[in-house]
Amino acid sequence: MANTEPAGGPAIHSLDHFCLSVPDLEVARSFYTEFGLDVRDAGGTLELYTFGNPHRWGVIRQGGARKKLEYVSFGVFKGELEAFRRKFEALGVEITGTPAMGEDGGIWFRNLDGMAMQVIEAEKCSPDTKAQFLTQSVGPGECAAVPRSKAPRVHPRRLSHFLIFTSDVMRDIDFYESTLGLKLSDRSADAVAFMHGVHGSDHHLLALAGSAGPGMHHCSWDVGTIQEVGVGGSHMASLGFDKGWGVGQHVLGANYFHYVPDPWGSYAEYSCDIDFIPAGHDWPAGNHPPEDSMFLWGPALPDNFITNFELQDA
Repeated sequence: MANTEPAGGPAIHSLDHFCLSVPDLEVARSFYTEFGLDVRDAGGTLELYTFGNPHRWGVIRQGGARKKLEYVSFGVFKGELEAFRRKFEALGVEITGTPAMGEDGGIWFRNLDGMAMQVIEAEKCSPDTKAQFLTQSVGPGECAAVPRSKAPRVHPRRLSHFLIFTSDVMRDIDFYESTLGLKLSDRSADAVAFMHGVHGSDHHLLALAGSAGPGMHHCSWDVGTIQEVGVGGSHMASLGFDKGWGVGQHVLGANYFHYVPDPWGSYAEYSCDIDFIPAGHDWPAGNHPPEDSMFLWGPALPDNFITNFELQDA
């Protein structure tokens, strides 16, 4: 896709990858493998891929007693790093060295809660068109039954979006608009916000939720059918990961969802048919009342769903 710089200066085109540190890499390997990802070894680190896609979506490193979101990395077009460097300097955003869990290259900085972030030159991995949503049915007199024992394994196609905690949602909307060139898609009061990329992306590639500090709430993975959302969630529940949320349909973004609780108090989401915002499209961002914005249908929201366990005492 050609780079057309928006009026506000250079803007990221993708959420390239995220990095977590966890207490036990083998626990992480088992969880994400069963979730349906292609989990690869890389010199004492795990890397998350989706089958049939060459892009690396996540990095998992050995850490301390609890899981921690170490950084989020964003992709920019080739030749734009110096423009971002000038932009950050003009905004007073301090450019830092590579953090201990990070990889050299690009530009490193910290968000307003002190969490490391990176912009790197990379191929665009956010979609350029709305993801294909498939419906599976048969004609009259044909049988569509799939025995539960023969249910196919679900393999996500790509990372859809990432939700991070922040100590100030409204402040961070301005921060990510000014630094990364993201745009607000929708929000619900000052509790949650959804932001998209101006070069074409899903309704949100980065989402924000209020907390006392930074952390990861969930990583969301695109699948092609609502059946895959349900089958994936059912498979994970059969392994003991049954305290999540779903199946349902969101209001903001309109995607079908099932949130699977991971071993560390955050979530991995199966998602399909999310709204898409084309490059250059002027999306009418709205402020939606909390009681009318979380989900159109599905089970009730779990009591501790919006809890940042990275801030809990170890």
